[in-house]
Amino acid sequence: MPIVRNVSRAVSQLLQSSGCGCGVSIVPVRCIGVSPRQVASDAGFHSVSFAETDHPRVLITGGLGQLGVGLAKLLRKHFGKNNVILSDIRKPADNVFYSGPFIYADILDYKNLREIVVNNRITWLFHYSALLSAVGEANVPLARAVNITGLHNVLDIAAEHNLRLFVPSTIGAFGPTSPRDPTPDLCIQRPRTIYGVSKVHAELMGEYYHYRYGLDFRCLRYPGIISADSQPGGGTTDYAVQIFHDAIKTGKFQCNLKPDTRLPMMYIDDCLRATLEVMEAPAEALTMRTYNISAMSFTPEELAQEVQKHVPELQVTYSVDKVRQAIADSWPMNFDDRNARRDWGWKHDYDLPELVTTMFGFLGSDSRIAQAN
Repeated sequence: MPIVRNVSRAVSQLLQSSGCGCGVSIVPVRCIGVSPRQVASDAGFHSVSFAETDHPRVLITGGLGQLGVGLAKLLRKHFGKNNVILSDIRKPADNVFYSGPFIYADILDYKNLREIVVNNRITWLFHYSALLSAVGEANVPLARAVNITGLHNVLDIAAEHNLRLFVPSTIGAFGPTSPRDPTPDLCIQRPRTIYGVSKVHAELMGEYYHYRYGLDFRCLRYPGIISADSQPGGGTTDYAVQIFHDAIKTGKFQCNLKPDTRLPMMYIDDCLRATLEVMEAPAEALTMRTYNISAMSFTPEELAQEVQKHVPELQVTYSVDKVRQAIADSWPMNFDDRNARRDWGWKHDYDLPELVTTMFGFLGSDSRIAQAN
């Protein structure tokens, strides 16, 4: 294995040292022989010189989802704007496009993704491309392709090019037979959604690639993530975002979960900071490849009561979605994240009152909030 890696490095150096600008027809060497895909011998590789810095060169896949844009903003503050490339298959809004490097990247197109990593000298990869729980159940074949086949492409490329790879997992990686209150890092999982199954698959494949090929794989199980600058995207916990939009726009909110459905939640700033912190943690500090992280746990009723402190006239009703409720009933009620707090110093900043105040602060004050205050 070390011999193959050395040959690969030698080939890369030869490609980059070609000063004449002519095409070099050399077939890149694969570090691992587990994929049937082959890169054509005429694949174009740029010989671009970048200033040597200690900062990682970052690629974020699926970057136009709930977390990608915010993560790019955070990483650019730490590592420089041009060192963080956001990617997706959708057209970005103008403010996203002009805020830093953006490229088209389809994780199901292995050759294109590999060229992006090579041409941009990527060293860290954050893999956010996935279909969420409720959306995945509505289109299982697509979820299987994106969440599993796409992951395999990313794992192969990350192992070949010695990347530090982050793949998020979720509370959805647990099932009805898992301990729910609290849920530890290691326990029976057995999810019953394609989203959850694909995330367990990602956790296990990442751990396998770490021990088999030395891949620096890191993973966090996110609770429900709440943010003000994104719209609900088909997740079971999206009610906790929708309530703020509805409180401001109409003063009426209809929840699709039962009022006493308790789930772990987290404000997006805590989530993004945890992601950066685990990626920066020394390898020797990590005792596992996948960690639970948590901040708070609440029910729709508890959230509504806190929101009504800001919007007293908010009317809340419940119309239970059987699919989402069944999913929520199989998920953890509380996360045990003591290993993350011990190994790399994880600590959350936002509890429920801070979360609600911050959300309304970002969403702006309209007449309802002004009158309430």
